[in-house]
Amino acid sequence: MDLLIDYVTLIGFGPTGWGWQLARATFLTISVSACAYLAGLVFGTLGAWGKLSASRAAHGVTDAYTTIIRGVPDLLVIYLFYFGGSTVMTKLGQMFGASGFWGLNGFMVGVLAVGVVSGAYQTEVLRGAFLAIPKGEIEAARAVGMGRLLMLRRIIGPRVLRFGLPGMGNVWQQVLKESALISVTGLAEIMRQIHIGAGSTHQPFDFYVTGFLLYLALTTVSGQLFRWAEGWTLVPERRAA
Repeated sequence: MDLLIDYVTLIGFGPTGWGWQLARATFLTISVSACAYLAGLVFGTLGAWGKLSASRAAHGVTDAYTTIIRGVPDLLVIYLFYFGGSTVMTKLGQMFGASGFWGLNGFMVGVLAVGVVSGAYQTEVLRGAFLAIPKGEIEAARAVGMGRLLMLRRIIGPRVLRFGLPGMGNVWQQVLKESALISVTGLAEIMRQIHIGAGSTHQPFDFYVTGFLLYLALTTVSGQLFRWAEGWTLVPERRAA
C-alpha cells in the first residue's frame, strides 16, 4: 500500500509530482504523431499516384522512395534529417556571414522525418486499396459519363478509404510508437520526459512503468477509434444488403 501511495505521489499532480510534465509530454506526443501521420498521408498519396502512374519516371522515383525508406532503420532517418539538416543550415548560414551552429526545430524535424517514413508505408497501403477496387465499378462510372473529380469523390475515395483503413490504422500505431525516437532531437515527448524524470528522481522503474502505461493507453484508444471508423465505412454496404 505504501508503495502505491509513493507511486501516486511521484506521478500525480501534487506539488512534488510529475503529473503536469507527463501530461504535457503526452499532448506533445499526440501532436507530433498526428502531424507526422498527416504529412505521411500526403507523401503516401503522392507515392501511390506515382506507383499507379503510367509514367516510368514517376514509378521509378516512388519505387526508390519506398524501397530506400523501408530498408533503413527509422532512427537513422531521424538522425539524417536532424543532424544532416542542421549541418546544411549551418553551412548556408556561414555562406551569408552568419556564425555558430544552426540547430533545427525538434518538432518540425520529427514531423518531417517520421512523416517521410510513414509515407513509404502509406504508399503501399493506398496503392493496395486502389487496386482492390473492382474494375467494374470504375468502368461503370466511366460508362455513365462521370468526370475524374466526381469519380474520385463518389467511387475511388470511399472505396480506397474502405479497403485502406485497416492498414492506415496499423501505420498510425507505428507512427505513435516511432514518436519515441524523436526524443533524440531533444523534444520533450513522453519518452524524453520519462528519461528526465527517471534520472532526476532516481526512480527509473516507476517512470518507465508509467511510460509503458501511457503508450498502451494511447494505442488502445486509437485502435478502438480506427475499429469504429472501419465499422462506419461498412454502413452503406450493410444498408445495401
